[in-house]
Amino acid sequence: WRTEHDGTTAARNDLYDYAASCVPNGACLLTELTARASSEALLHSILATVPDAMIVVDETGVIVSFSAAAEQLFGFNESEAVGQSVEILMPHPDRRQHGSYMHRYLTTGQKRIIGIGRITVGQRRDGSTFPMELAVGEARTAHSRVFTGFIRDLTRRQATEVRLEEMQAELAHASRVSAMGTMASSLAHELNQPLTAVANYVEAARDLLDVPNAENVAIVREALSDAAKQAVRAGQIVRRLRDFIARGDSEKRVENLRGLINEANALALIGVAELGIDVRLDIDDAISGVLVDKVQVQQVLVNLIRNAVEALTDAPTRRLTISAVPIADQMVQISVVDTGPGLDAEVERKLFRPFVSTKDAGMGLGLSICQTIIEAHNGTIWLDKPAEGGTAFRFTLAASDPEDGR
Repeated sequence: WRTEHDGTTAARNDLYDYAASCVPNGACLLTELTARASSEALLHSILATVPDAMIVVDETGVIVSFSAAAEQLFGFNESEAVGQSVEILMPHPDRRQHGSYMHRYLTTGQKRIIGIGRITVGQRRDGSTFPMELAVGEARTAHSRVFTGFIRDLTRRQATEVRLEEMQAELAHASRVSAMGTMASSLAHELNQPLTAVANYVEAARDLLDVPNAENVAIVREALSDAAKQAVRAGQIVRRLRDFIARGDSEKRVENLRGLINEANALALIGVAELGIDVRLDIDDAISGVLVDKVQVQQVLVNLIRNAVEALTDAPTRRLTISAVPIADQMVQISVVDTGPGLDAEVERKLFRPFVSTKDAGMGLGLSICQTIIEAHNGTIWLDKPAEGGTAFRFTLAASDPEDGR
């Protein structure tokens, strides 16, 4: 018909008459053919414009539709991809396992991806791989079914997330260095005490050895023992400072919570003994460990404890309580509570925003960084106002068992 007719109205009427004469109810057949052509044109239009890559496969895993976005993402032309197994878009070992996944679903109906979605890896025509978000839907007809996959390239998003994490780590490190700067005079005093004691003990021992009798030798031995203890004390202070300031990769490990809090408390209270603050630690024995980046969580504790110490400077009652209790959903709640004057209502409303500070020389980044760290640990941090007055900062962390590493 195409070679003998020119597409005129008369020609179309000839085709209609031909269909009616050859097939019963030929007009309905022609209408159905026209409708199918229109649907295919609509589908092709959708495939050409949908922003995410869209791939349709049949129940044997053969590609039946391949969108324009999929062509750009995977490097295959539609003509090259259609008719091929969808496994050409998968790296090993996913390629080997895809057949068993499809067979299991078709025989059991158990969904692993369909209607759920997941983050996985795709493979381009040139063999390079990339992270992608895959969402799969299923459509059934009277005689068959097809699966539609929507694919989003995560390469740029993951690169952005990595850079954001790097920037957050750099900001947190700068905050730790800044905190050490404000504590410099206190640190010098704290280190000077054990070092002066070491010098005094050693000088006394040297003088006593001028008369090396039994009594003096015993005193020398005791003096040297005390000097060693003071040297160890100074070394512990330096080690805590080095670990706290060190710029390292963020890595969560199972840590003993009591030890973590004790170290942070000792570091935060350097040089404040003369204030006469009553410090109380109340760690529930049921808590065995937490899954954290130790240095980052200690940064949060040091910041909160130092803030509490400043609030207690002129308070009539100077009590600081650091507590930890288990709560629901395998979480731990840690509280830093002081008996200071509390915070102004206006400051409370925007406390965790950057550049909001109650200190004359403060930059207002400390609590904002604390919030970033805790949220990165899948926890929350908030301000509470105890009934008896003062201020309480509370935050949550994931509980873990040090013995099994979970």
